Amino acid sequence: MARTQKQLPAQQPYAIELRNIATTLAGQRVHENLSLQIERGKTTVVVGASGSGKSVMLKYILGFMKPDSGDVLVDGKSLLRLSEREMKNVRSRYGVVFQGAALFDSLNVFDNVALPLVEKTRLTRTEIAEQVMHSLAQMRLTDARFKMPAELSGGMQRRVALARALQLSPEIILFDEPTTGLDPETSENIYDLLIETQARLKYTALIVSHDIPRIFRVGDSVAVLHDGHIESVIDPKKLKRATGWLKKMLAA
Repeated sequence: MARTQKQLPAQQPYAIELRNIATTLAGQRVHENLSLQIERGKTTVVVGASGSGKSVMLKYILGFMKPDSGDVLVDGKSLLRLSEREMKNVRSRYGVVFQGAALFDSLNVFDNVALPLVEKTRLTRTEIAEQVMHSLAQMRLTDARFKMPAELSGGMQRRVALARALQLSPEIILFDEPTTGLDPETSENIYDLLIETQARLKYTALIVSHDIPRIFRVGDSVAVLHDGHIESVIDPKKLKRATGWLKKMLAA
């Protein structure tokens, strides 16, 4: 008799799910019936006006804030019922690129990128140096390794932040307004880098932005956050033909 092969559990199709979330802060509604599915191994872009709750949405996923109602799931498991220790384990799977890069001013480029490896691994100094230098070369930052953050352009700071976020090979990377304050040419260079690294490393990316329409080319899908909920999720190619409508709606 042939042996029956053991069935492995099916992998969840969505890395992250937000389900029917509602939140009110200081008497003001931030989200109402907010639902979104983030497909594994893809890049999802969420666009919305300033103050529309994009950054609050990231805080749910990071476990820094709980919604008043609804649920937040990673790989099908609710984050809302996890202990702080369990939540730390979930966060270990994330990389985060904060708005404005959020580099440590007292550390040079090399040490900023090396910090996750120093704090979270048992690699030797030599192994850390090899990995960091490899990352800096990929980001075209080798010559800047001894510079301090204040000596870098805005675009270089974002490249350092991305290199740092990638050090622990995260499954999911969250980007909060990755090109805020950058000129159009530098923004396009950052978008090229996001596309290249995601295609090479296959991480799940969630990017929140109001940079319309340039951000469209980065995403596999674009979710429109308006009036506290996701108005629609659209193919970015179709969104290019609706840029004027979208800008008007998000400015309202």
